[in-house]
Amino acid sequence: MLATADLWRSPYIGLVIAKVEPLTTARALRGPFDYLMGDGLIADGVGVGSVLVVPFGPRRMLGVVVATAETSELDPERLAEPIEALEADVPAELVRLGLWVAQEYVSTPARGLALVLPPGTGTGNGRRTKARKSLAASLTPAGRAAIEDGTRLGSRQRTGLEALLDGPLRVSDLARISGCDHASVRRLEKRGLLSVERTVEAPRRPQVRRVGARGTVGALTADQRAAVAEIVARLPRTAPPTAAPDPILLHGVTGSGKTEVYLRAVDEVLERGQTAIVLVPEIGLTPQTAGRFVERFGDTVAVLHSQLTTRERYDEWARLRGGDARVAVGPRSAVFAPLENVGLIVVDEEHDGSYKQEGDPRYDARTVAQRRAGECGALLLVGSATPRPESVLRYDRVRLPQRVDGRPLPPVELVGMAGVKGPLHQRTRDALEQVRRAGEKAIVLLNRRGWSNFLTCGDCGRVWECPNCDVTLVLHKSAGRVSCHHCGHRERVPDSCPDCGSVSLARHGVGTEQLGVELERLMDPLPVFRLDADTATRGGAAEALERFEAAEGGVLVGTQMVAKGHDFPDVTLGVVLDADSTLRFPDFRSEERTFALVAQLAGRSGRGGSEGRVVVQALDPAAPALRFAAGHDADGFLDVELTRREALSYPPYGSLIRVICSSEQPAPAKAAADALLGLIRAAEIPALGPAPLFRLKGRERFQLVVKATDRAAAIVAVRTAVEATVADRSLGPVKYAVDVDPQ
Repeated sequence: MLATADLWRSPYIGLVIAKVEPLTTARALRGPFDYLMGDGLIADGVGVGSVLVVPFGPRRMLGVVVATAETSELDPERLAEPIEALEADVPAELVRLGLWVAQEYVSTPARGLALVLPPGTGTGNGRRTKARKSLAASLTPAGRAAIEDGTRLGSRQRTGLEALLDGPLRVSDLARISGCDHASVRRLEKRGLLSVERTVEAPRRPQVRRVGARGTVGALTADQRAAVAEIVARLPRTAPPTAAPDPILLHGVTGSGKTEVYLRAVDEVLERGQTAIVLVPEIGLTPQTAGRFVERFGDTVAVLHSQLTTRERYDEWARLRGGDARVAVGPRSAVFAPLENVGLIVVDEEHDGSYKQEGDPRYDARTVAQRRAGECGALLLVGSATPRPESVLRYDRVRLPQRVDGRPLPPVELVGMAGVKGPLHQRTRDALEQVRRAGEKAIVLLNRRGWSNFLTCGDCGRVWECPNCDVTLVLHKSAGRVSCHHCGHRERVPDSCPDCGSVSLARHGVGTEQLGVELERLMDPLPVFRLDADTATRGGAAEALERFEAAEGGVLVGTQMVAKGHDFPDVTLGVVLDADSTLRFPDFRSEERTFALVAQLAGRSGRGGSEGRVVVQALDPAAPALRFAAGHDADGFLDVELTRREALSYPPYGSLIRVICSSEQPAPAKAAADALLGLIRAAEIPALGPAPLFRLKGRERFQLVVKATDRAAAIVAVRTAVEATVADRSLGPVKYAVDVDPQ
């Protein structure tokens, strides 16, 4: 007896079935779903990576073709056909990568695939970004003859035809130049004097600001030459490569010329006819790196980042997809650039936490880059002056131990703040005074924005707190508000206490806003520039850096943004305030973050002809992470840190997965967390919790932490548990946030 599926297949030999993942965020949905491809879609080349509009129940929905087949487990007569195919397609390699991200980071296929879709694709059946098209007018032979033989024409018509003598123009530009409006163009077209056709406009390139020391193509140092030789030797030579080469960690001190090594490696890749991806931290804070690639390779480079408009991002995406651009530069999302034949993936400043995505799926672009390089046979090249312990353990290390100018790293002075009143130690004040007198430049880092941390009433003790989150509100004096840095809630700065009526309100703590005002007083007449999340609006970060660069002297004050790879050769002083504050966080990475922050800021000083120095303020200046940073001893720090992590089975010797259950009331979230804990432990995976977290955005939260040496088994156990818990409707309305490798 034939199986039911066999009975269905026999009359339908030669059909094409599209397996489609609908772009819906529902965790309970299980795809892909089968759709019957019509002859028109087949003729249009619809296949894996195509984006379709499909009927889904009573709705229309976007979906991505993840596979095709000749048979279906369902009766083909019952299968619906897609409604239409969009002018968008994704390389099959990226479809696989998006689905892998969904699996690896315990998300949904739709969310994973959304990462690789063209910008502006959207969801459902809403408005979508498409290639920009316009009407273009061209002069016909009859039109040229009409100009020459004096054929009767209106003045605007004749001017319009004459404007086309040098070549086609957009109809809108023709009207602007000659006054020949759309109605006149239509009349000329009817007379056969010009032709009008709809064409795809050339993409509009986003502006890349150039900040910091200008890159010059000079002689490489011996260390740079050795690094380039090692990298070039590992670049894939076959197309497609048979296997991915072993990744390389470029461990170079600040100012050692890592960017020039990247540029030489990308140049070699392009010479071989391949493509490259270059990942940088937040693009608005690292315009110098992006600028150097555009300067070196011109239109071959496409820049992808969130500060572009949707249209600009789409145009850059389309240039990469069409092969007009062969190098993608951008922050974490650029790892999904639609390039084919990728030979090199670079991750600059690989220690930076901004490579971790905060929203679902919470992917780590460094891990995704390693996966993509492995799948396409490309070389993964990561670089930093303060590399992560994970990279040091896993990758082959190539060193750049000296600065390109041969100058030593600046001396670092650690000063204790115990008993010191005010934000600045006297040694810091003295160093800043030297900068002021000499008219030089300094960078001051305080990793806390706003004016003050919180407000209290001096009489009744009231603390101003966020109504949506269990945190205090931060005072922003210039904006006249107190705000929550978690949910964005804002209130006017109070004149008096609403509980007791007292006007005795106390401000506690110092942020970059207050520090900036203090520095303006101390450094007058030198200008003070502030760079933090409050000032770094669209283009604001690059603008602040440009003004600081252009000034003859001055101070750049801000949060960790000021330590992100900037190269200003005339900075002679670096200052870090409250340097050990991160050591007080309950996080096993706190030592690593503290070391990296201080070492990176220290590297901004003394890059030019003048001597540099660094002053680091801390409550405990004897903390090991600070002492290693002050000695520029990355190897010593990494040895101690790896030993500690191995003893405690922390990454890279183990894996962590964090699961947060949230609901408007605490009971459903707690019940869901308890259910998850039981299912995970039943799979013999160790888990801690559930533990309550502070209320965030009006939702009560409970978290579990999985700590396991078998990463793959832990991910499977968590995914299975989450899917089972989501399907249990008795638990009520609960949201689940899964964070693999939480940062």
